Amino acid sequence: MTRRAERVVVLALLAALSAAAPASAQTRLECRVTSVTDGDTFRAACPGSTRVRLLLIDAPERDQRPFGGQARARLLALTPPGSAVTLELDVAVHDQYGRLLAYVWLADGRMVNEEMARAGFAVPLVYPPNVRYIERIRGAAAEARERRLGLWAGNGFGCAPRDHRRHRC
Repeated sequence: MTRRAERVVVLALLAALSAAAPASAQTRLECRVTSVTDGDTFRAACPGSTRVRLLLIDAPERDQRPFGGQARARLLALTPPGSAVTLELDVAVHDQYGRLLAYVWLADGRMVNEEMARAGFAVPLVYPPNVRYIERIRGAAAEARERRLGLWAGNGFGCAPRDHRRHRC
C-alpha cells in the first residue's frame, strides 16, 4: 500500500471515529500487528495496512549490531504478529515518513512505549507537540538505566540511536 493510500485509510478511520465515538475514543484505533520492523516501528492492520512509529521513544537502528536486533526482539515479544493493540494518537498524527505516530496499548493495559523504555531497549525522544506521556517514559527509562536493564547492561546506548542516524558515532 502506498503512503498516500495509508494516509487515506487512517484519515477515513479518524473521521469515522470522530462522527460515531465519544470524545475519549476519538484518538484510539483498534489494530492487529502484522510485522515488527525494528524496536520502535511496526506494521498493523487497522483495518488497512499502516506503519506505526511508537511515540516518545527511540530504539537502536537495525544496523546498530547487536543492539538493534535486541530491541526489535523485545518489541516482537511484546507485539507478536496477530496480536491486538490499541493505538492512541496525540496532536501530530504522522511523522515526516508518513508513519502513524502512536502510544500503543496492550490488552492487559500496559503501554508498549513505556515497556520498551522500562526494559532498557529504548530511550526517551521528544518531538513536541506529542508529549502526553513524557514523564512516564522518562521515569521508565531512568529506572532501566539505574537497574542496568536491557541495553543499559552493556554499552547499548554508548551511541544513541539519534546520534547514530546522524553519523556522529
